[in-house]
Amino acid sequence: MNEHQPLRGERQTCSMCNKSFPWPSSLKIHQRTHSGERPFTCDLCNKSFATRGNLKVHQRTHSVERPFSCSMCNKSYKYQCILKQHQHTHSGEHPFCCHICNKSFTVKKVLVVHLRTHSGERPFCCHICNKSFTAKKVLVVHLRTHSGERPFCCHICNKSFTAKNVLVEHLRTHSGERPFSCAMCNKSFIQKTNLRVHLRTHSGERPFSCSMCNKSFVQKIHLRAHQRTHSGEHPLNCSLI
Repeated sequence: MNEHQPLRGERQTCSMCNKSFPWPSSLKIHQRTHSGERPFTCDLCNKSFATRGNLKVHQRTHSVERPFSCSMCNKSYKYQCILKQHQHTHSGEHPFCCHICNKSFTVKKVLVVHLRTHSGERPFCCHICNKSFTAKKVLVVHLRTHSGERPFCCHICNKSFTAKNVLVEHLRTHSGERPFSCAMCNKSFIQKTNLRVHLRTHSGERPFSCSMCNKSFVQKIHLRAHQRTHSGEHPLNCSLI
């Protein structure tokens, strides 16, 4: 008996999961998710992929090619999806909204990570110390505290850092750049987090409260210092006493 040949326009169904596809080629690509077949291999690093398109995208990580350019500022990117995310910075659009606190984001994956601050989920765990994190990139940076790796180096003073964003902030100590300005008093800061803390001096917000006496503080570090007055903890001992 001859094997059934699909008719024109007939959807192709996967025999393993019953998912259907409009084209035999689409089914063939899908079936690689079951078989693990990755027939397209990078000749520079031997990493392999299920589709030729994914290989082409990957190969840009080895090249300086940045084919997707922003029409507003001429900044260019290796991937179209990153360009789309960047364009939100011009439009002010934040299309991804948290259903719990209504905070909105330009990128969906940042929303996914944010939602873990509500759920308490920390799926990325350090195999050395078992500390866990909400995002994989934070785990990657943390692992460098164990390995001693500091791959981001300042070209001015040769100081090195575990994360690129820390290097960017450090470079501002050389350039004098302080890009985060207070709209109320025009004081400016190297880090966005420092501006956020400063704004509390205007708003009076003190979000960190002591569970024992209800005293509140502008910064978490001040709360921790205060809590030692209840516990009697003295982590810094004078060596002269």
